[in-house]
Amino acid sequence: MISLEATDQLGRKFSHYRREIKYDHIPHIIYFPRAEAKMLSIELAEVKNKKIGYIAGAGDKVPQALELMGYEVVLLGDKELSRNHLSQFDAIVTGVRAYNTNDWMNDHYNKLMQYVQEGGRLIVQYNTSSNIGPVRARIAPYHFDISRVRVTNENAAVNILKPDDVVFNKPNKITSADFEGWIQERSIYHADNWDKQHFETLISMADAGEKADEGSLVRAKYGKGEFIYTGLVFFRQLPAGVPGAYRLFMNLIGNK
Repeated sequence: MISLEATDQLGRKFSHYRREIKYDHIPHIIYFPRAEAKMLSIELAEVKNKKIGYIAGAGDKVPQALELMGYEVVLLGDKELSRNHLSQFDAIVTGVRAYNTNDWMNDHYNKLMQYVQEGGRLIVQYNTSSNIGPVRARIAPYHFDISRVRVTNENAAVNILKPDDVVFNKPNKITSADFEGWIQERSIYHADNWDKQHFETLISMADAGEKADEGSLVRAKYGKGEFIYTGLVFFRQLPAGVPGAYRLFMNLIGNK
C-alpha cells in the first residue's frame, strides 16, 4: 500500500480525498480518508484469448479487472445481445445477479446456448434464489438449482477435487496457495441438485462444523463448448487484488 500526495497551484500538499454520503434518511456525512493505492505484482500467464463479452448484473468491478489482465471487454446488454454475433467472443461472462436483475436474459437463452454449443464458454457468476431477487430466466443447458449455501470464512479450506483438470493447470498452475489472502467470504449461492449426468464439480469447501459442499464451481460440456456456474466471490477478490483469484478466473476463461 502506498500513500499518494498531490500539490495545488499554491504549493499546498494534500494526502487525503473527500467523500460524501448524503441521503434523506441519514445525517449528511463528509469524511476524508487517506489517498492510498494498493500496488501488486501478480504472476499471470500471457493473455491469448483477447475478447470477452460481459453481461452486467447488479454491479461489480470484474470488467475493469479483466481489462487490467489484458482482455478486451465488450459490455453486452439487451440490444447488444440481439445484434452481435457471439462467435466473436472467446468467452462470455455474466455479472453477479445478472439473471435476477435483467428480465430480458430469458429472451437470449437460445442464442447463448447456441454460442456454447458451437464452442463458446459461458461463465455465470452467482445469482440469488431469494424472493427479493428471483432468477428470472433459464441459465444453463442442463438443470441445476441455486441454493442458499455459502462459505463465510474467507480462510476456509478449499479442496481441489480434480487437481489434474485443465482449470487448475492451464494457463496458470492453481494450488492451495491461490486461496490465501481472500477477503470477507469464499463463496455464496452454490449450485444444488445439478444434473449429475452432465455437470461435474471441481472444488469443495465448508465453514467449520458444516458439511463440505461441492456447488461453488460446477461445469458442464455442451456441444463443443462449456458452461460454468460459480458462487466464488470473484466480485470481491478481483477489486481487492487477490492474486489467486486473478489466476483462477483466467483459467476459467481459458487460453486457446
